[in-house]
Amino acid sequence: MAHLIEQMAYVGNIPWHGLGNRLSPNQPLEVWQQEAGMNWQIQESPVRFMADAVGHLGTIHSFPEQKVLYRSDTRAPLSVVSNRYQVVQPREVLEFYRDLTERSGYELETAGVLKGGRKLWALARTGLSTAIKGNDVVNGYLLLATSCDGTLATTATPTSVRVVCNNTLAISLNGATRAIKVPHNTRFDPQAVKKQLGIAVSQWDEFMYRMRMLAERKVQWNEAIGFFMEVLCNTRPHDPIPDVLPNKRAIEKVQSLYEGKGRGSDLESARGTAWGLLNAVTEYVDHERRARSLDYRLDAAWFGQGVTIKQQALASALRLVA
Repeated sequence: MAHLIEQMAYVGNIPWHGLGNRLSPNQPLEVWQQEAGMNWQIQESPVRFMADAVGHLGTIHSFPEQKVLYRSDTRAPLSVVSNRYQVVQPREVLEFYRDLTERSGYELETAGVLKGGRKLWALARTGLSTAIKGNDVVNGYLLLATSCDGTLATTATPTSVRVVCNNTLAISLNGATRAIKVPHNTRFDPQAVKKQLGIAVSQWDEFMYRMRMLAERKVQWNEAIGFFMEVLCNTRPHDPIPDVLPNKRAIEKVQSLYEGKGRGSDLESARGTAWGLLNAVTEYVDHERRARSLDYRLDAAWFGQGVTIKQQALASALRLVA
């Protein structure tokens, strides 16, 4: 089966999804554009159709309310969208990080193209880093992603990555992720997005304070099962545990990750704690959940149902320390 990923680049260790071209650190954005497969433009053309066939041809009509988006390099079609659709070019995704990498200490770590160019993203490390109970380190990142087929608004998401297992989790405060979304009927203004994000250390500190609370919260066996049931089976927190578990395979997998099979599950911060529960779910989504391929799993973990599952797990874990 063909990969969803058209091309991708990264620096440092091989990413958790195991895909891409490796670059040496501190490469200019122009090199990233080439190696990440983002050195092309999204072009557009009016929608036309044939009618009133005469012989083998017919008359060509236009449909002015819609336009076709296609790649400048291969001429491959990407989507049919409204004329109001505001395109974000591949180079704009990388340019978003230029001042952040040149003046604010950010470092691009991965960038690439999904679904033949329909989704584009770049991920940069912010320089923020926190240790939870010793050597359980979590680093801060900023993910920018967009689409040209209407499946994803242009979205900037502060993201945390647990180093020991590369589990990813969007930063969420007060029950809401800190993501900034720009719909495609609005022009993308990168500076306005950065201003809205605040790129604030205070948000990171508050989020990590709550993660430390999770690492201090010891949980009993019945609480752990109840947590996994709530997150993966949509049960209520105090419902009795049924004799036959729905979604049994997923429950058994996250339970095994929590009880010692997961990367970092033996650390003091995670062993028998709410932090361990949360990371069992994020590891399951990022590394273990069934998917047609690694790139399908990446798509789900960052942009699809996996995001929802991880945010449900975060909300459920925080309720344990409320």
